[in-house]
This record gives sequence, C-alpha cells and structure tokens, in this order.
Amino acid sequence: MISNPPPWPNNCRCAVAITFDMDADSLIHLERPDDSFKRVSTISQLRYGPEVAVSRILDTYKRLGLKQTFFIPAWCVAQYPDVIRRIIDQGHEIGHHGYLHENPLEFNRDGQAQLLDKGIEIIQQATGVAPVGYRAPLYNYTNDTTDLLIERGFEYDASLMGDDIPYILRSREKTLIELPSHWGCDDWPPFAHVPDLDYQMPVRSPSAGLSGFIEEFEAAYRWGGLFIPVWHPFVTGRLARWSAVEDWLCTLVAREDIWFAPMCEIARHIQRTWDGGTYTPRIDTLPHYKGPVS
Repeated sequence: MISNPPPWPNNCRCAVAITFDMDADSLIHLERPDDSFKRVSTISQLRYGPEVAVSRILDTYKRLGLKQTFFIPAWCVAQYPDVIRRIIDQGHEIGHHGYLHENPLEFNRDGQAQLLDKGIEIIQQATGVAPVGYRAPLYNYTNDTTDLLIERGFEYDASLMGDDIPYILRSREKTLIELPSHWGCDDWPPFAHVPDLDYQMPVRSPSAGLSGFIEEFEAAYRWGGLFIPVWHPFVTGRLARWSAVEDWLCTLVAREDIWFAPMCEIARHIQRTWDGGTYTPRIDTLPHYKGPVS
C-alpha cells in the first residue's frame, strides 16, 4: 500500500507523533473581535485546554515516558506562560502555529512574514529556543509559505496532506521536510461543537470518535506509515475522551515496535537517512501553480 516506507529507528513498524494544537481562546478573539469578551461560555470551553486538559495530557505522557509536540499560537504562548513552562520542563516540543491563529490566505507575503517573525520571537523568548516546526492555522499553507519557512531556518512543516509518509517540499532548489496528516486524523469532525465559531457537528461518543483514529493508526502500523493525529486540548482533552485515549496509548506503548517521537525528531531522522543515502523520500516541488488556473 505504501511503495516506499521509511526505515524507522530500531526496526519499528511505524512512527507516531501525537500533536496538540493548543489554540485556546485565540479562536474566539479572532472570529468575534468586536464582542468576544462577552462570550464567556465559549471562552470557558476554549480555556479548558490550557487550564485543565493540558495538565491531564502531560500527566499521561509522563507516566508513559512520551515526548511529543504542541503547536501553539504565539498569543497563547504569551497568555499562558505557566502552561508553556510545564510543557517545556517535561521535554516536549513547541511548534509555531501563527500569532492569533490567523488565516495565512488573508495576508500577502509581507504580512505572512511579519506574523511568522512575531511568533518566532515570542516562542524564543518563552522557551529559549526558536521553533523548528510549523503548522499553518486552518492548514492554510500558501504559495509563499515554503520559502518563508526555509528563509527562517525551519526544519519541517506539518500543514499538508499530500502523502501517508514524510516527503520533501522543494522550492528554489532548497528543501523542507513535510510531515503530513489529514482531516481523518483531526478531532474537530468527531468531537468539536462550537456555535460561536460557526462550527456545529453531531458530537460522537468517546469510543465512537476514537475508533476512527484507531483504524487510521492500524493502517499506518500495517504498512509502515506515519500516524499524526491533530488534536486540541479543549476537544480531545475532555475527561471521558482522554480517559479512552490514555487506555489506548497504554496498549500501543506496550507493543514496543512503535516509534513515538516529537515531530522534530521524526523530521531529523528523515533528513539524516536522506543525507546518508539510505532512503530517498518523494519530492514535491512548490508552488504547484503560479496563478489562477483558467
């Protein structure tokens, strides 16, 4: 099913990076800028992530010995410094996820560059290191994103959906590792219901919602792929859902032939194998189109 699966470390069958996008209440301030401060119920729903769920998630990771990746808008990095410190102190990675979760498609190249630079500065001040990974808010990677990331020394992107395994983004003869996911691995469709964000879905039970992720993982495991769930603390970090996730993660860790790693380590592994000539990833040259398709 996968014609060119990567050689994962220690002869593992597949790689897993559980990524959390800790958007918190940046979403409501962006979507409803004139009266977001009045929407206290939605604010409470979104702040559940940093105020309750992240600690629960970190406790599970600590018990299981996992180091993973959190993508966090820079405004949230500044707004929730204690949470950020706990994430960093436990050895997890923080990736760039915009400033206030703005849609990059709404900005020209200079505007995108300013948001990137502002986010890098805030994350570096908070963590002591510049981020090496990026996930575009709303997955909205643009024709300018590859060059902007390469110019700033990013090592990988996690916004695209073009493969089941890592691949290479090439632009102007320079490259970036892509660690792809897709909407079937995102927790908003099965679990999110936020009317103030104009997002209303039939919420599934924890077991029913988790079943889709389990099937996605098992396919990656069977064929040597990469499993990257895109979760949000206020969504999947809810009590019953995270209880089910923790039980499932315990079974995966016990299998011992699954490589759990933060995204930066997966990207560096792919880069090393490519540089060393032991693996040749697929290369996708960007941008695909330079203008409208008539």
